[in-house]
Amino acid sequence: MTTPQAPSKFPKLSILHTESSIGWGGQEIRILTEAAGMIARGHAVTLVTPPEAEIFDAARRMGIPTVAMPIAKKSFSALFQLRSWLARNADEFGLVNTHSSTDSWLVALANATLPNPLPLVRTRHVSTAINNSWATQWLYKRATQHIVTTGEALRQQLHRDNGYALENMTSIRTGISRDRFQPLDRAAMRTKLGVAHTPTLGILATLRDWKGHDYLFDAFKQLRASATDGTSTLADWQILVVGDGPQRQRLEARVRDEGLSGKVQFVGNVDNVPEWLACMDVFALPSYGDEGVPQGIMQAMACGLPVVSTTVGAIGEAVQHEQTGFLVPPRDTAALAEKLGLLMTNASLRARMGRAGQAYAREHFGIDVMLDRMTAVFNLHRRDAMHPVPGH
Repeated sequence: MTTPQAPSKFPKLSILHTESSIGWGGQEIRILTEAAGMIARGHAVTLVTPPEAEIFDAARRMGIPTVAMPIAKKSFSALFQLRSWLARNADEFGLVNTHSSTDSWLVALANATLPNPLPLVRTRHVSTAINNSWATQWLYKRATQHIVTTGEALRQQLHRDNGYALENMTSIRTGISRDRFQPLDRAAMRTKLGVAHTPTLGILATLRDWKGHDYLFDAFKQLRASATDGTSTLADWQILVVGDGPQRQRLEARVRDEGLSGKVQFVGNVDNVPEWLACMDVFALPSYGDEGVPQGIMQAMACGLPVVSTTVGAIGEAVQHEQTGFLVPPRDTAALAEKLGLLMTNASLRARMGRAGQAYAREHFGIDVMLDRMTAVFNLHRRDAMHPVPGH
């Protein structure tokens, strides 16, 4: 990956990130990608997270300074420990960037008791609805200096449903490495990874129920049933499931019970994602949950794959309907099967949409865009910008 260079107009920053989630997914990858990019640009970054969190070990492997803190759940003990640590160390940082609900609440409450509190920037990675209680209003309007969303749809949702001022929010899409995510030789990758040389649907996502794996399997079965006359190529297709998560055991059992074991391959979490994407002909993400712009979609588009996904969250800001792929309503197996079938039976359409997706990704999804825009937000809200040192 090309090392991002710091634009000369941006002074060096000292950024504290907090993350209470112990799981693994796009949110954690975004934090690490951003942190590593900022460090490469010469900024100082520290991550506070629970020691049992998957991001804890991943951050340390990447050389990101990491502090273990028991902040996975809201408790007085967690609040007191975090407050004590901040009281000793807050002066080392220009601001704090929180990411999940629990760490945002703990930081906001601890911060409020400090004589010189850190400016708080909250990144909202998903489109989960926020309640309008007085406490939540305090958290977002008083305790938080700025909100970053990972898609414009999320920013507009917070403005429409919660009354948050648009000028206090910025939409900054997650960036990916365009050097790493690009098309590779499909036949060579299938041989290398032991994937059958047959047309392939693929999904890259944490195995959670709302990522829509069941709807993909339902649509796949529907398409296979329509190919029983032997004249269709649909029966030749297989599915690659890349990723791991709490639903894996159930999904694997379903595949076995429905006689699809020879057609569906689970590969788990992998580091060589571009190689697995290269094995696919069509990428699908039938999510019905609270999404920003999923990184798997951006990565697939950068690798030249047409995408079929849903209209939830900010997915429509990545997939250009009928240009780089198709968007269908969530939980609509018939619509999903229809659009998948169009791509599965039309190689020229796959190629055209794949090229369009790659071009769009090259222009819009670069990591440098994310880093530039996050740096600009941080510079506006860092401590010395909000409370200038006398004489400076």
